[in-house]
Amino acid sequence: MTITEMWTQLGSVIAGLMFGWAMFKQYFPDQLRGSFNRYTQRLVGFVYPYLQITFHEYTGERLKRSEVYSAIQSYLSANSSMRANKLKADVVNESHSVVLSMDDHEEITDDFNGIKIWWSSNKITPQTQSFSFYPITEGRRYFKLTVHRRYRNVITNSYIDHVIKEGKAVAVKNRQRKLYTNNPSNNWYEWKATKWSHVVFEHPASFDTLAMATKEKEEIMKDLVKFSKGKSYYAKIGKAWKRGYLLYGPPGTGKSTMIAAMANFLNYDVYDLELTTVKDNSELRKLLIETTSKSIIVIEDIDCSLDLTGQRKPKEKEEDKDGEGQDPISKKEKEEEAENKKSSKVTLSGLLNFIDGIWSACGGERIIVFTTNYVEKLDPALIRRGRMDKHIEMSYCCFEAFKVLAENYLDVESHELFAKIQNLLEETKMTPADVAENLMPKSEDEDEETCLKKLIAALEEAKEEEGRKKSEEEAKLKAEQDKEKDQPAKEDEKGKEIGIAKENGLISNGKEEISIESTKQGDS
Repeated sequence: MTITEMWTQLGSVIAGLMFGWAMFKQYFPDQLRGSFNRYTQRLVGFVYPYLQITFHEYTGERLKRSEVYSAIQSYLSANSSMRANKLKADVVNESHSVVLSMDDHEEITDDFNGIKIWWSSNKITPQTQSFSFYPITEGRRYFKLTVHRRYRNVITNSYIDHVIKEGKAVAVKNRQRKLYTNNPSNNWYEWKATKWSHVVFEHPASFDTLAMATKEKEEIMKDLVKFSKGKSYYAKIGKAWKRGYLLYGPPGTGKSTMIAAMANFLNYDVYDLELTTVKDNSELRKLLIETTSKSIIVIEDIDCSLDLTGQRKPKEKEEDKDGEGQDPISKKEKEEEAENKKSSKVTLSGLLNFIDGIWSACGGERIIVFTTNYVEKLDPALIRRGRMDKHIEMSYCCFEAFKVLAENYLDVESHELFAKIQNLLEETKMTPADVAENLMPKSEDEDEETCLKKLIAALEEAKEEEGRKKSEEEAKLKAEQDKEKDQPAKEDEKGKEIGIAKENGLISNGKEEISIESTKQGDS
């Protein structure tokens, strides 16, 4: 038999096998095919000495990306650049460093205590393509671990844990911190995670540049470090690993900058939660589940987000509900306000459960931050200790905060004008934002002395404005007091006149009548 005839027969056999396999898949029932595959794998297992473990990228009904898959991907990326032939490049961090990882359908080897392990990156591509406005992903990726069966216990008990631990460490080193915002629920799709959108978090704020007294900054930093290292402590005391911060103070005192400094200090992601786009408490819980550990969940200006204290206010009178006695403009404004509040059904109870209820334990190492300009407007249950564990007042600029700003904006640590500025700051209220605006040079011609004099002028003007307002308030208060003093005197004078009139018979029971004498004369 010639070589040509052998290849011809081999081709015929292969074609016959492929035809038979196609007929088997098309006409045999699923139960029979399942049994056939099961017994076939058993037969192969008798002669195939290797163990295979598969790690899929997406697991569960909700198609959530597997943390184990991500850890393995990070672990293999540290070794793949030296061993794999096909690599994928990705850019991470603001330094634009390149990280290499295994490409699809590539294989590398790993050594663990003298054991040789094979890792392969695979991808399942859908056989059928369908048109849809919301198409599924191009394919499902997975990693496959292959090792000799004699090392089963070592792999399952030690190696996999080692890979996950090392992979998470590599991921932390190469991670990009992100700033998230929640999407409206009508943009949530089952085929991909769209509850949060994100951009790279690149805010440069730090505690070194934060305009605040040094002692207060050190206290906050120590508290943050204690929290970040407190996993075992929180487990011991039986509390979820989270902490609440309430930042309150006038506008321009650095509340948002404080959040950025906290995120940079701890290397945490930031989730900026917009409550007005959340329809109800159920959506709020779903958003919480999708947040990750090592994150700061922020609700800014919480007193303006929703009416979370309405259920605690006394009921309005019926005539007020009906709108009686109101002008049309006020009535229309109230109707619009009520309509806006109806758009979101998030309640105070739902928000409290979000902060420290049962659902708050879904995940760990999370900080929840509220900011407000008017802390007195918030419900006491919302900001009590245990929910907002630490209250931080962001106040007006003090001299120590001014020195931080002067060094940041002008590179000046001391100046002869500092003494005058210190006296003015003690007598005048000015926010760090206003101080910084006056210190910032507006042109190349402005030097540090010009900017400092500009700040002094602004402080003196603010001092005069405060004095003028104080004088007006004192004059108004004095006028009200004089009015209150004059009121009893007028009432006493009126009482005397009424008494005299009664004696003359001109008034009876508070009403004017014809005198008795004139009546008698009329009768005669």
